[in-house]
Amino acid sequence: MPKPLASDSLSSLPDRISDIVKPWAERSPDHPALIEASGTWTYRELAEAISATQAWLGKLGVRPGDRLMIVGENCREFVAILFATAALDAWPVLANARLSARELDQIRDHCGARRILYATGVSPHASQHAKRHEAIIEEVEGLGSVGLGPLNTSCEPEPLEACVGERVAALIYTSGTTGTPKGVMLSHRNVLFMAAGAANIRSLTPDDRLYGILPMTHAVGLSVVLLGSLLRGATVYLSPRFDPMTASATLKKERLTIMLGAPATFQQFLEYAKLRGLKSLNFPTLRIISASGAPLDGATKSATEKLFGLHLHHGYGITECSPTIAQTRIDAPRTDTSIGPPFPGVAIKLVGSERQPVAEGEPGELWVRGPNVMKGYYRAPEETAAAVDPGGWYNTRDLARVEDGNLFILGRTRDLIVHRGFNVYPAEVESVLGSHPQVVQAAVVGKSVDGDEEVIAFAQLLPGSLLTTAELAEYASRHLAMYKRPSEIIIVPAMPLTPTGKIAKTELARRLEYSLQPR
Repeated sequence: MPKPLASDSLSSLPDRISDIVKPWAERSPDHPALIEASGTWTYRELAEAISATQAWLGKLGVRPGDRLMIVGENCREFVAILFATAALDAWPVLANARLSARELDQIRDHCGARRILYATGVSPHASQHAKRHEAIIEEVEGLGSVGLGPLNTSCEPEPLEACVGERVAALIYTSGTTGTPKGVMLSHRNVLFMAAGAANIRSLTPDDRLYGILPMTHAVGLSVVLLGSLLRGATVYLSPRFDPMTASATLKKERLTIMLGAPATFQQFLEYAKLRGLKSLNFPTLRIISASGAPLDGATKSATEKLFGLHLHHGYGITECSPTIAQTRIDAPRTDTSIGPPFPGVAIKLVGSERQPVAEGEPGELWVRGPNVMKGYYRAPEETAAAVDPGGWYNTRDLARVEDGNLFILGRTRDLIVHRGFNVYPAEVESVLGSHPQVVQAAVVGKSVDGDEEVIAFAQLLPGSLLTTAELAEYASRHLAMYKRPSEIIIVPAMPLTPTGKIAKTELARRLEYSLQPR
């Protein structure tokens, strides 16, 4: 098997994300690049699919600088269209097919896409959007069934940067927790820097087989899983959706070596094992499991490690940073819930309310600078200037502390709850509630009441659990100071989740607002 490419320095990385396939198509053409339930593409077949798709897109009128919106889920067709778009110097606008009609239409209208393509062959959600938009379904050679939206003749191409690496490789819209989603412009340099660093941290080789369950319409699935794997000639097993029973069978059958998921992914494994009466899961080839995208509580971490017989690593990032900011190291696993040291090549600083540096161990707002920081928000110069200062520092608006060079995330600045003059960090309360053996996961939000903020907790219990809110409140009282204890605990059958597996706290907050409205 060929060895990994020798150097992953910025100067040695390819210009475009689409360029990472060609070296492996030449060196190991028959090595599998992408696998899914319906078939496999070798590196040679992937390169051929990219070339054919690029020619097809040109015939469809897609030009350099155009935005091409791709609505889909993880599949080979999505990858071919993504790379072909990048090869044309058009902008791939990545849209998860599981978004609502309102969310998808907001993205379409804001980016002014030249065309919209729908991966209808794999995703029923993409098919629904295609039907709603009256797209034409075509059978495209090499790609299968693809929905084709009409040509937007009013679309004006964006000017091309002189440096190819600074051109936009992906336009990814944030979830829009504060209103209309913002389009994050990530350059080829941004995501390739991230891909190379992630591959180095995990010592990826062509022998590795990664489980592609994180959506590749989002930054972790794109940069870390897809690009990081292909940059090293490894194999990605693509799955458009996750359930623990199918995942367990796939991990064994496909001899997968690395699985990255959200904390909710591993919570589902724990629930599956409990229902099946399993004390352990045996995957002989699996060497790394890692969680990101949401806070990881200690109970989930320890239970997962016992179930898998592996350390559960933890990473933290944000779309605007391509996305990883910190990551635990494979050779230095943590026994706590730290997200580890900063990602190699990324600088951080913690500041107080007056932008002054905070002392070691003290909470502060986390700022980031490095090759991973976005180009900016599309068509939003004022919002870009508010997020990235003239020195290139990006304000994550997350609260964190540092101990011995390792980061701990405390929560969002705007999620901070000030109760009776005391700061309450939701992540701490969630961790305590999540440590109860009958709790699957917990989420904490603030509720304004008479000039103060109350701590409100939501908890999802194990199926069949008879745990009461009074019992859970008593449990919390044993582990939390009085001012941190929830004034109300609400049991929910399931947590609302975003496409990346994060708990949708905005939805929980809306439920609170609705419950307070007069009937």
